[in-house]
Amino acid sequence: MSFERTTHELHKRRFSRNMGVALVLAAFIAIVFGLTIAKVTSGDFSMTPEAQGQS
Repeated sequence: MSFERTTHELHKRRFSRNMGVALVLAAFIAIVFGLTIAKVTSGDFSMTPEAQGQS
């Protein structure tokens, strides 16, 4: 007696679509994170005297 349930074809398609969206989201986050790290570590990120409150 087997209690194994077969997954419906709709669930397989939904899972693959969800994995695709998750991979695209993870890639977008990785790109934004990488660009942020590159911007901060390049030394171009400095506050102007006006932004620091100094005249």
